[in-house]
Amino acid sequence: MNEFFNLYAHGFARVAVGIPQGRVADPEFNAAETIRLAREAAQGGAVLVAFPELGLSAYTCDDLFHQRALLDGCLAALAEIVEASNDIPAALVVGLPLRVEHLLYNCAVVVAGGQLLGAVPKSFLPNYSEFYEARQFNAADSATVNEIDLLEQRVPFGTGLLFEVANIENLRFHVEICEDAWVPVPPSSYAAMAGATVLVNLSASNAVVGKAAYRHQLVGQQSARCLAAYMYTSSGLGESTTDMAWDGQAIIYENGELLAEAPRFANGSHLISADVDLERLSRERMRLSTFGQCTRRHADEVALFSLVRFEVPVERGAQLPLARCVQRFPYVPANPALRDERCTEVYNIQVQGLEQRLRSSGIQKLVIGISGGLDSTHALLVCAKVMDRLGLPRTNILAYTMPGFATSERTLAQARRLMEVVGCSAHEIDIRPSCEQMLKDIGHPYADGQPVFDVTFENVQAGERTSHLFRLANRHNALVAGTGDLSELALGWCTYGVGDHMSHYNVNASVPKTLIAHLVRWVAETGAMGTGGSQVLEEVLSTNISPELVPGSAGGQPEQSTESVIGPYELQDFNLFYILRYGFAPSKVAFLSWSAWHDSGKGDWPHGAHVSRNQYTLAEIKRVLRIFVSRFFRGSQFKRSCVPNGPKVGTGGSLSPRGDWRAPSDSEATVWLRDLDRIPDIAINQTGDKQ
Repeated sequence: MNEFFNLYAHGFARVAVGIPQGRVADPEFNAAETIRLAREAAQGGAVLVAFPELGLSAYTCDDLFHQRALLDGCLAALAEIVEASNDIPAALVVGLPLRVEHLLYNCAVVVAGGQLLGAVPKSFLPNYSEFYEARQFNAADSATVNEIDLLEQRVPFGTGLLFEVANIENLRFHVEICEDAWVPVPPSSYAAMAGATVLVNLSASNAVVGKAAYRHQLVGQQSARCLAAYMYTSSGLGESTTDMAWDGQAIIYENGELLAEAPRFANGSHLISADVDLERLSRERMRLSTFGQCTRRHADEVALFSLVRFEVPVERGAQLPLARCVQRFPYVPANPALRDERCTEVYNIQVQGLEQRLRSSGIQKLVIGISGGLDSTHALLVCAKVMDRLGLPRTNILAYTMPGFATSERTLAQARRLMEVVGCSAHEIDIRPSCEQMLKDIGHPYADGQPVFDVTFENVQAGERTSHLFRLANRHNALVAGTGDLSELALGWCTYGVGDHMSHYNVNASVPKTLIAHLVRWVAETGAMGTGGSQVLEEVLSTNISPELVPGSAGGQPEQSTESVIGPYELQDFNLFYILRYGFAPSKVAFLSWSAWHDSGKGDWPHGAHVSRNQYTLAEIKRVLRIFVSRFFRGSQFKRSCVPNGPKVGTGGSLSPRGDWRAPSDSEATVWLRDLDRIPDIAINQTGDKQ
């Protein structure tokens, strides 16, 4: 069971960047500090640790690099690191000057388990502004050999080396040095196409105003283009400040996302680590067909790489939880500073889609059903924006609330007030008479006074509402605006055909429930609908999510609760994101979900929450995930195979068969359910307590 709670069992690897405090031309001291940080990183679970460029000598030795005493001292320091690596369960990448065939090279050396695995010379030597590297060193293409004798070992030498940790799936890394990342086509670009998932850069890189931000751009974009993790080091305290200063910036990116960053100008040695999702990187390369096309186009360069395979001890039986932050709400903008921008963008995408459909059809009116719940509220706000952009009156929105057998006074009142504050044409149709007629026509027991509230009873109401909307659209030359969301479509929580499944154009088709709640809350908080509008929106947000199709208890409050049947939307949207976007197995999704949700101290929904519960046990996570797997893979694809048109909103994906998701309607869920059985029912924390 403990293996489930170990990040290495789920396609992750912990990597670290160390910035030792150094001394100029003191390899023995520098090696000792490097070893200390390496041990600390390995004790924390890291299997790969990178250190700065020329870290054993210091970068600022200038012409001292041609002094034999310094070069010999660097070799002795390297020997100390090799010896220490025998009991450090990690691969170390260190920088030092190396003499090869009468020439001097600025090199990175990979060390693990007492072995020298390879030496990588720097490809591009800056010889401009404050840099004079060509004065002391030779570029990699000066080399005439691909193996060297180093500390009585025969060691691969060159830029075309890939290092693969054989016992950690997908962990293959490449090393480049400082300026190599600043050129138009870095060596790591070819390395990524040759299979490297982690790119390591040993840098010195002095500090000047604005340079730190540019490094972020450089590293972030390289990691994104290469669909890789990127570990960047730079020299810090201890380098010579004769003409330059050093900030010791250390950053780790994964596919354009910043995972870890060290404080700059730290007063001493420092270390950062991050858990890299190697499976995610591999799956992105598999999904994006152009990555493979680019690899084929550069087949000659890719063929020049050679592979160095080795193993690093990994204790998979011990608990090693994720240290990286897993967002509870992957569809919701996580950065508060970007909230307004992202929310505006979502609305604009939805508005533009519906606006274009009206323009192309020549139709100027919309018909929409308003329940007083979240989805129709958000869709109505989108429709209002569309009319504003088209220069048409909001009265061209023909909004209908259609109370049925279980409609509560609360939602009915909310629907009426919402239509009023939006300024649309508000109408109310009691569907109970027409439903009673249909129930009588089909011989349903309810027509004879029996309290039978089965799926037929429910779908008669859903169908009547949709039938009314389409006939109203015919009568008024309008389009029916759909309101059903992505979460409902994923779970099959919609009435097929003549029901809420169908519309002329569905603005919510690729917007999940958690994002809709966030968007409605944003409108309420910004006051865009006025004080009265914000108040009704807040009431909608606090309303129990229910289809209101089965008569409830006294007082008109519905007994039906959607989430009691299909599980909390905040968990189901989490499941949807990682299964749809990345294709992860249920066991990994559960591990991520547990990492995000088992601790109430992880934080709450940004800017408030529609769902108040914010902590889940592993057993609850497993139960809800089983519901998702069964409904998504086996029970509801036929509904998704014929969905109406609607715009894709986010990279989390859509379920349109014309977009992100094509699947057979008659598939089984067997393999997903079998993987689900790998998830333990309880969690044991490190103190031995059940969670």
